[in-house]
Amino acid sequence: MKPVHAFSLAVAAFALPLHSPVAAQEMPPQDAARTAAATASAEAGGSGAMPATMTSESGLPGHTIYRPRDLEAAMAHGRLPIVVFGNGACANIGNRYRYLLTEIASHGYLVIANGPIGPADVEWRVNLGEPGAAPPAQRTPQSTAAQLTDAIDWAIAENARPGSDYRGRLDTQAIAVMGQSCGGLQAIAASADRRVTTTVVLNSGTFPAGSPPLGGTGDATKVSLARLHGPVAWISGDESDIAHVNAGADFAAINGVPAMWAWHEGTGHSDHYRMANGGHFAPVIEQWLAWQLKGMRTAGATFTGADCPLCTAPGWHVAIKDF
Repeated sequence: MKPVHAFSLAVAAFALPLHSPVAAQEMPPQDAARTAAATASAEAGGSGAMPATMTSESGLPGHTIYRPRDLEAAMAHGRLPIVVFGNGACANIGNRYRYLLTEIASHGYLVIANGPIGPADVEWRVNLGEPGAAPPAQRTPQSTAAQLTDAIDWAIAENARPGSDYRGRLDTQAIAVMGQSCGGLQAIAASADRRVTTTVVLNSGTFPAGSPPLGGTGDATKVSLARLHGPVAWISGDESDIAHVNAGADFAAINGVPAMWAWHEGTGHSDHYRMANGGHFAPVIEQWLAWQLKGMRTAGATFTGADCPLCTAPGWHVAIKDF
């Protein structure tokens, strides 16, 4: 499918619920096969050349780590770029996107997600909200954009700390800030940090001009787009994704940095992340990171040119500028 170069400039605020810790839920029978496949892919360590694991670190108790299981073997592929991740709904649960983040880490990255490891059912549940919950603006955010900066600080310190498992194994000049939905707004705010190489905004975009920032998302507004200084990718679903219009409006508004907006037909806001190997956005994210953080030209060719592989892939629409 050819790239699209025209999109609506209209924006609509979309609901991004913030949740307190949730009670365990019994799995509906229709989710069993999907969840079994997704769990098996995560337990296998993803599909990349460096099978990954999910773990925690005593020096960063408010986060969850995804990394190649065998760090020494991973060094044969080069030092690990750093990816920090904000969860949808600004949830402070580090295994919420286990399927996706394990897959990314298996391609040779240190991935750090906001929040400690929570109950396993948060990995397969599409929605964490409870009926009758208060509107987003009336809730205390469970995570913050500042946690993404904390994760970057920790990783850089660990790369230099004697005795650290990560000493000399991280590429501290290659840092991505990424997030989904509310976490995507956190990523936009945290990407003002000059250490950030690239930003990946999943199913998200800032609210209309003049809207106040959502709790937990720092200063993520239309104004904050001007603070982005590295290449930015917005990846969203179609019009059924409540963030589709906002993502397109952000792409249209940003200037001065290379930017891409890729959206997929038949894809909504978040259910696809509960699939094996993180769903069909995962290969696109991995190629973007390989291009921006590892300098792989073959990965960059995925996105550039009228007949680029993603541009012509069924269901995908791609727009780029300033590359």
